[in-house]
Amino acid sequence: MGDIAKDLTAGTVGGVAQLVVGHPFDTIKVKLQSQPTPLPGQLPKYSGAIDAVRQTLAAEGAGGLFKGMGAPLATVAAFNALLFTVRGQTEAFLRSEPGVPLTVSQQVVCGAVAGTAVSFLACPTELIKCRLQAQGALASVGSAAVAVKYAGPMDVARHVLRSEGGMMGLFKGLFPTMAREIPGNAAMFGMYEALKQYFAGGTDTSGLGRGSLIVAGGLAGGSFWISVYPTDVIKSVIQIDDYKNPKFSGFFDAFKKILASEGVKGLYKGFGPAMGRSVPANAACFLAYEMAKSSLG
Repeated sequence: MGDIAKDLTAGTVGGVAQLVVGHPFDTIKVKLQSQPTPLPGQLPKYSGAIDAVRQTLAAEGAGGLFKGMGAPLATVAAFNALLFTVRGQTEAFLRSEPGVPLTVSQQVVCGAVAGTAVSFLACPTELIKCRLQAQGALASVGSAAVAVKYAGPMDVARHVLRSEGGMMGLFKGLFPTMAREIPGNAAMFGMYEALKQYFAGGTDTSGLGRGSLIVAGGLAGGSFWISVYPTDVIKSVIQIDDYKNPKFSGFFDAFKKILASEGVKGLYKGFGPAMGRSVPANAACFLAYEMAKSSLG
């Protein structure tokens, strides 16, 4: 099997593992990010991650934690296949000769290039996911953003295409998506390679066991969010913003308004669930990817 086919297949397997493990954490993250700022004297809908889990289970059952998974599940194969394939082809381009390990800095470049490519797939997917995940929290406070109730991923897509500017509407938030994916993936793949080389005691990491790959993948995933989390918060609020009566005019306007109304902590709403998701989900993703690629020869 050719290198591209291996990366396509192994990336798909890794993506499915990542999604199944991580989606409930992602749901809680988006709920915390998207809850409106409470009025003076009022308490926020969710006091924290545990409270968000409790309220979600009480109101929607366990299925509420997996709400919005249809959109990423439908595209997870394409997303991760593209991510790992572009990374693999960039590795081949940068490699001085076949089989020579890349440096950590070269893996950072590979991650940045792969992040650029996947941004165009991530943006519409995340817009649909965030609309579905956020509508429960927003509906309870009568937000205009949920004047339309969505029945599922396809319903969100139809509504956006019909009422929010056609195809361009699905790419609302593309700039913050790229501002998240490019440096985030650069950090993640760079950290993954650095940890693998550390555990292996050199550049030859082919003999690493599953435990080392799990630790390297989990910590690499954590580095993604540490490097770009405020950007993700801004992306989420822009993508769920009301089309006809927008609260934010763009990325920098959202940044300024969040800082003004909530301070720096407003840029880290949902950080706990994001990290709680990222470590196990990316550990599963990288392990599944490495095992699948190894089994393909």
